Amino acid sequence: MFARTVVLRLKPNSLKEFTQVFDSQVLPLLPKQPGFSDVITLTMTGGTEVTSVSLWETKEQAEVYHTAAYPQVVKSLESVLDRSPKLRVSDIVTSSFHKVAAGVGA
Repeated sequence: MFARTVVLRLKPNSLKEFTQVFDSQVLPLLPKQPGFSDVITLTMTGGTEVTSVSLWETKEQAEVYHTAAYPQVVKSLESVLDRSPKLRVSDIVTSSFHKVAAGVGA
């Protein structure tokens, strides 16, 4: 499995709008993507930085999402972003949510 970690810097006082857009536009899109498994979205106190971790079955499926659907996601969030999102893709080594065998996907 693979994780895409995206760190978003929000404009001040826009967490509520971010949540509304994410819930109404991004969350419905993700399950339609091949290989998508789950997403967890976190915010720091104050709500100006959001970290979203999406889980994918294969690195290739995560890459297809990145080129096919991710630009649409960023565009839908454009009004609340203070700067371009920062992305990192990682192998998942262990997880209590999913059974991940050592070496799978590495």
